[in-house]
Amino acid sequence: MHKISLAVLVCALAIAAVVPTTASAWAPASSAAIHPGVQTFTDGAQCTANFVYTDSSNTYIGQAAHCSGTGGSTETNGCDSGSLPVGTPVEVTGASKPGTMVYNSWLTMQAKGESDPDTCQYNDLALVKLDPSDAANVNPSIPHWGGPNAVGASTALRDKVYSYGNSELRGGITQLSPKEGYSLGDDAGGWTHSVYTVTPGIPGDSGSAFLSKTGAALGVLSTVAIAPLPASNGVGDVAKELAYAQANGFSGLTLALGTEPFVAGSLP
Repeated sequence: MHKISLAVLVCALAIAAVVPTTASAWAPASSAAIHPGVQTFTDGAQCTANFVYTDSSNTYIGQAAHCSGTGGSTETNGCDSGSLPVGTPVEVTGASKPGTMVYNSWLTMQAKGESDPDTCQYNDLALVKLDPSDAANVNPSIPHWGGPNAVGASTALRDKVYSYGNSELRGGITQLSPKEGYSLGDDAGGWTHSVYTVTPGIPGDSGSAFLSKTGAALGVLSTVAIAPLPASNGVGDVAKELAYAQANGFSGLTLALGTEPFVAGSLP
């Protein structure tokens, strides 16, 4: 019979303590208080959470970088638009304590002097670190649709897309939370996808997650277009946004896949 020394056991426990969150550690999707689609409030500004992210020791919920913007609604270029600082508290629906904005793509681009116009215009992601006491109440699945089952996708004209979120401006009508629509294709070197949904995104929906026709994490709702395509929505490519964060201080960051299978379909 083999014996395990106390030193080896202590070392093994220490390693286990820093293993990233796994699917078995998530709260059940049916009862999780925090999940994609919950509302976030940054200095009173309402947005919708997109995907769940993790690293070796933290759990994050994503929102759009512009949710902490300090300028007007037309200031959408992240390389020259103002934002509240990293460290700003963010109220997350379902959380017992405010989270903390620890990454903002706008602030990061400005600090490093980013000059690529497509990156400046469409890189629109912020990370809100959840308090450890709330991490056990999280599930990364997209309500109604399930998934995401992968990270990154391209879209072609008329490809189906799926989203979930319910701005308070809809008066709490939960039937309007699941959304489906069609892509108009990729643009700006793949940095953005223009989409039409049955119920277009409105203020408060900003930051919502979008899934591709196969259930992959596609993007983050960033803008509501007035021209040249009225009522279309601009969806920033989350794979590119994630890679940018990984290259700028969050190398161990991953987008958490859903525990529920993706089920495509049509709304009633």
